[in-house]
Amino acid sequence: MSASSIPVDVICVCSADGVIRPLRFRMEQDDCSQLRIDIDEIVSTQNVQHTGAEAQIYRCRAVVEDRVWMFDLKYLIRSHRWCLSRRFY
Repeated sequence: MSASSIPVDVICVCSADGVIRPLRFRMEQDDCSQLRIDIDEIVSTQNVQHTGAEAQIYRCRAVVEDRVWMFDLKYLIRSHRWCLSRRFY
């Protein structure tokens, strides 16, 4: 399992009661091309506060090129940024 944290573009839905749900994200590959990944399932969500930075972490599953990816999408609430922590199983 390898893990890295990289900034990504995310499309998400916000419900009427304020619940955020990521739908897909886009990341840049090594060859500078863009890879779009549709999220199949959100396995779990977790609110965390680490050294004053509040974040929402989404553990997600997607199928990319016939491989199952499990990964964490982290939404940094104050800065309104998304980061990807890839975890390959």
